Amino acid sequence: MLLGKFYQNKIEAGCDEAGRGCLAGPVFAAAVILPPDFKNELLNDSKQLSEKKRIYLRDVIEQEALAWAVAKADAPEIDEINILKASFLAMHRAIDKLDVQPEHLLIDGNRFKPYKEIPHHCIIKGDGKYLSIAAASILAKTYRDDFMKRIHEEYPYYAWNKNKGYPTLEHKLAIQKHGFTSWHRKTFNANIQTKLEF
Repeated sequence: MLLGKFYQNKIEAGCDEAGRGCLAGPVFAAAVILPPDFKNELLNDSKQLSEKKRIYLRDVIEQEALAWAVAKADAPEIDEINILKASFLAMHRAIDKLDVQPEHLLIDGNRFKPYKEIPHHCIIKGDGKYLSIAAASILAKTYRDDFMKRIHEEYPYYAWNKNKGYPTLEHKLAIQKHGFTSWHRKTFNANIQTKLEF
């Protein structure tokens, strides 16, 4: 069951990312501040929802949230600082873009780089426990999926419209045949080559 808030009396932003395990494309993050009385029976971890429900809920979140923002860290940044730090960077950028200053941050996962002086709590599988994190997971996922569909038009061989940059067999075979693009994470190359050895 999803809980409303961690602190009932604080302005709280939920944060989550999408795309950490991908071979290509940016990592996206979202930050969402929901009204104290927000309720929606469909809202859940984005991975538990169909694409149709995610798109529907994105509209609900954008219309009803007190504030929301989406940001990303690109492949070169991921290569430079590593995927974990890039995920934190994308979250920080999303928080930077919020129109309302949060007093507390709820972070999906077990690690986070502190943002300014704002206190935070890391919640393992938080996107299935707290509404604001679930909302952030939906925004991060849907915005990233849209982005990957757009760059698929540039490089259709890799089927990013279907795999969204994740290491599917089709994606790995396409890399083997066509090589890497500017959207691929170069520091993941050794990993990819290992995975190509069937």
